[in-house]
Amino acid sequence: MLRTMLSCLAATLLASAAAAQGSGSPTLDAVRARGQLACGVSGTNPGFALADSRGEMRGSEADFCRAVAAATLGDAGRVKFVVLTSTNRFTALQSGEIDLLVRTATWSLGREASLGLLFAGITFHDGTAFMVHAASGVRSAAELDGATICILPGTTTELAVTDYFRRGGMRFTPVLIDNVTELRAAFRSGRCDSYSSDASALASFRFGEGAGAGQYALLPEVISKEPLGPLVRKGDDKWFDIVRWTHFAMLAAEELGIRGADAEAALASPNPDIRRLLGVDGDLGRAMGLDNRWAFNILRQVGNYAEVWDRNIAPLGVPRGHNRIWTQGGLQYAPPIR
Repeated sequence: MLRTMLSCLAATLLASAAAAQGSGSPTLDAVRARGQLACGVSGTNPGFALADSRGEMRGSEADFCRAVAAATLGDAGRVKFVVLTSTNRFTALQSGEIDLLVRTATWSLGREASLGLLFAGITFHDGTAFMVHAASGVRSAAELDGATICILPGTTTELAVTDYFRRGGMRFTPVLIDNVTELRAAFRSGRCDSYSSDASALASFRFGEGAGAGQYALLPEVISKEPLGPLVRKGDDKWFDIVRWTHFAMLAAEELGIRGADAEAALASPNPDIRRLLGVDGDLGRAMGLDNRWAFNILRQVGNYAEVWDRNIAPLGVPRGHNRIWTQGGLQYAPPIR
């Protein structure tokens, strides 16, 4: 316990010293001066971002925010979670209300070209899907011709569903409600025949229904690619690097077999890849304006990618699929950390 406290204190002092000199990143300097990362999340989705009974934000989105705080401030607890909707999430980042947006958002050309924001990688490979009332007897999206469909406005789901029905020569009536709680209530009440969103969001909704989950059926079709990832403002390249390599560090740790509980012991590893990742050798952290133990802090305080998945996503019943690391046949891949 004493070693952990001293380590956190040392990381904080190093961060303060770096802030006094300036890091070359306006966002990083602001985070350090404030002593806190302002991170935008959904706040409504079990497994992604939802406050527990003690008011603590839990989920994979929340854990990624904590990982960036661990990398930059040496303390994963120094996060201010800002709950955002699908319509105000981008504005909050553009205006500087938040430093980082981790609320489920799809990487697309239109968004990256027009919003003044950059996607810092793909932390979750997803796709648009449909949910129906089990009692309806509907077993395929091809049976939804003429259906009313609940959709959050301002999301890529709108376009994906429109394109799907157009390709199939079918019709549908969208029910657009900006508040996700109200949208789900409309679906529960039967106002909508179907509820469409990312497959993971639908699984999260059904999981949150507890004993009533059996009332809803997730249809088998996934009709679009929805690569989800964190966003930062354009023009701050060093901050972009930090956020992107936070994700890569968590993937690399999984590939190297390092779990959070193993991080301390792994410092003595002779493996050069592990030694560079954990900051024992090299100056990779300082190259980003961070302490060389930035990735060690992430792993010790938050864990690797698999740990975050197992803690938050696996209980939803969502198969890891494309989100497995490349050595296991998935699409998650970290460039060399050297």
